[in-house]
Amino acid sequence: MQDAVIDAVIEAPPAQPAGPALGDAPRTIRLHASDNVAIVVNAFGLPAGTAFPDGLTLVEFVPQGHKVALAAIPEGGAVRRYGEVVGIATQDIPRGAWVEESRVATPTAPALDALEMATRVPAPPAPLQGYTFEGFRNPDGSVGTKNILAISISVQCVAGTLDVAIRKIKAELLPRFPNVDDVVGLTHAYGCGVAINAPQAVIPIRTLQSLARNPNFGGEVMVVGLGCEKLVSERLLPDGDAAEDGGVVRMQDERHQGFAMMLDSIMAMAEARLEILNRRRRETCPASDLVVGLQCGGSDAFSGVTANPALGHCADLIVAAGGTVMFSEVTEVRDAIHLLTPRAKNPAVAAALVREMAWYDDYLAKGEADRRANPSPGNKKGGLNNIVEKALGSVAKSGTSAISAVLAPGERVTEKGLIFAATPASDFVCGTLQLASGITLQVFSTGRGTPYGLAQCPVIKVATRTELSQRWSDLIDLDAGRIATGDATIEEVGEELFRLILDVASGRKKPWSDRWGLFNDLTLFNPAPIT
Repeated sequence: MQDAVIDAVIEAPPAQPAGPALGDAPRTIRLHASDNVAIVVNAFGLPAGTAFPDGLTLVEFVPQGHKVALAAIPEGGAVRRYGEVVGIATQDIPRGAWVEESRVATPTAPALDALEMATRVPAPPAPLQGYTFEGFRNPDGSVGTKNILAISISVQCVAGTLDVAIRKIKAELLPRFPNVDDVVGLTHAYGCGVAINAPQAVIPIRTLQSLARNPNFGGEVMVVGLGCEKLVSERLLPDGDAAEDGGVVRMQDERHQGFAMMLDSIMAMAEARLEILNRRRRETCPASDLVVGLQCGGSDAFSGVTANPALGHCADLIVAAGGTVMFSEVTEVRDAIHLLTPRAKNPAVAAALVREMAWYDDYLAKGEADRRANPSPGNKKGGLNNIVEKALGSVAKSGTSAISAVLAPGERVTEKGLIFAATPASDFVCGTLQLASGITLQVFSTGRGTPYGLAQCPVIKVATRTELSQRWSDLIDLDAGRIATGDATIEEVGEELFRLILDVASGRKKPWSDRWGLFNDLTLFNPAPIT
């Protein structure tokens, strides 16, 4: 992405009730020289009559983050932002007018059979050496950022039982194991009443199998099941890794005489694993051991201007350090896929990107929906007219590195570098699938604000706007809005984020979601039938 072009006048405009505060000069941001729209930076928007040095005068009020026409756009004409067509005007839009959602139609998505494939592969970055963090090294070589006992369930029927058991474990066992950070349940609404052998059932089953092996859990897999479910508990144990105790507690086992005995069995198995996890210690690890997920939610028009480009610069630093970074959300990539397939490291990776886009196109079509179901009402209030504009801002998280691999939903990462992990755009489903793919820390950008968090890994929250960062000062970890006001560059915020990731991964700093204990439930992606 090119550097933003910031237009501002020196003096304040004439006093009007909806205008910017005295001394807050009206400003817009234009991202590319070919753009015929810019977004308003000022917190309360700008009123009709606001004038800019280039002669642009607003003909109506334009809210913060929303687009103003820099030139007259005729009906049927292209609306350009990011140097790309983000809409088709449904009526004449005069210069200085608000390019409001109802005035713009969604363009056609790029054809998947006419893309450039690995034609502009970025050169490997200069190695970034000397950066380390304090992590938990696992026997398989992976490194966690937390030391957690995770307990899986094979069926939703036992989720309540596990909740009771975890409360009991935390009260009676966990205080004896001070080196263990937490005990979490990998609960879900799957396991029975489902078409377990349907082709797409591979996605939720693979996700559950992969979740249990996240590096933050130290390899100590444990499953609580019922006994009559379709998803047999043993399927959630790593192949050949079953412990001496079998790794499974079934409520229906005949040896259990009452609920208290079932709880005792869970407690005994948990205690054995806590003993092992308590021996884990942080050790100095190179930044190449990082596995970081990138996600955005509650996005606005600033997402692609401030936070996401800063995440992209940080992603480039992680890749240069030899680490792994994932970006996701198929529907928020689909309309920018033509910018990504040329960056694939080889034609096979480019073809895998196309495969995941095509799969999701078909998935939406079968549900009689399409990509226009995204964005949300809040995204639109934040200035995003349609999914095309949202996608172009979303892919800024991917930075500039070559895309080294593509993961289908729930697949575990095996490559280093920049990875596309295919997921839906839902915050909760995406977070669950990224955990399954192996992230040990997540960075989450937001413009509208969200209390999103994960118990299974730290989540660093980055605000797109300074107003949000100030208003949610005890929920936001990093303010990227300084880029829009000119108080920081994309590179400076990206480097600050990189250092914050190292501190959080080392346990030296806690993000706000961890400090509050503010966590969302896991949510499986299950495109298979429910019987």
